[in-house]
Amino acid sequence: MLKRWLVYLAAVVAGLGLVGALLAAFVFALLYPTLPSLETLADYQPKIPRKIVSTEGAILGEFGEERRAIVKIKEVPDVMRHAILAAEDERFYQHGGVDYLSVLRAALANVSGGAPQGAGTITMQVARNFFLTRERTLTRKLREVMLAYKIEANLSKDEILELYINQIFLGQRAYGFAAAAQIYFG
Repeated sequence: MLKRWLVYLAAVVAGLGLVGALLAAFVFALLYPTLPSLETLADYQPKIPRKIVSTEGAILGEFGEERRAIVKIKEVPDVMRHAILAAEDERFYQHGGVDYLSVLRAALANVSGGAPQGAGTITMQVARNFFLTRERTLTRKLREVMLAYKIEANLSKDEILELYINQIFLGQRAYGFAAAAQIYFG
């Protein structure tokens, strides 16, 4: 009798797994063709403010909506890279765009009534900042996950981190860590 119930339970779990996999494949087939091209990332051309410079080379003024100072990943000090990864995505170099351990941790924390936590990786933030809106819908989140996988398949980890370091908004019209360092620390 117990053996029969275990067989039934295993069959139900297998059936639910199959239905889940088919549903995931269906959603993927619907959303993947609508994902944007990654040309924007491959040919990153951010808005750079116009600078008025004196004949001595001193900056007299800067005009534009966004303050930026583009840096290459090789120019970023290791301590800064490690600090960003520790704060934002400590398993950045180990996951493929989505950190399932962080998703599980955030889900448990959010369900248990603790402080709300996010599980977005650096790659997911790049996807959101370049291509998506801030709306909180399941469709947008699915597109973000799929874009993260697409980005990871087409760019190296260092290229993704460089995009993040130069694109993230850090207040006072500063986009990127170099511009934020200039604004906040001179």
